[in-house]
Amino acid sequence: QVQLVESGGGLVQAGGSLRLSCAASGNIFSINTMRWYRPAPGKQRELVAAITSGGTTNYADSVKGRFTISIDNAKNTMYLQMNSLKPEDTAVYYCNAQIRLHPPRGEYDYWGQGTQVTVSS
Repeated sequence: QVQLVESGGGLVQAGGSLRLSCAASGNIFSINTMRWYRPAPGKQRELVAAITSGGTTNYADSVKGRFTISIDNAKNTMYLQMNSLKPEDTAVYYCNAQIRLHPPRGEYDYWGQGTQVTVSS
């Protein structure tokens, strides 16, 4: 069983920065895709950012230019660098990963426990 452990959330003033981490551990062969989600009005969740093993990234329009997603493949850890934070960024952020287990036998979907980000005005 793969575990995704999130950290880095907290309380920050508007305009400040936080870096979220999502560390994957377990019987991992490779990580195909990692994503960050947060709840959004009118729907269950919003895709904040995503990155593939090839380095392709995608961001929600609301965070483009402010957030940066990255992966440290050696550590099986994904990061979300959040700059110029706004009160509307306040949410519980969840990491999600599609992971191929070792030995290779298909991909499975995993979720982190969530980490709270609160941005004060």
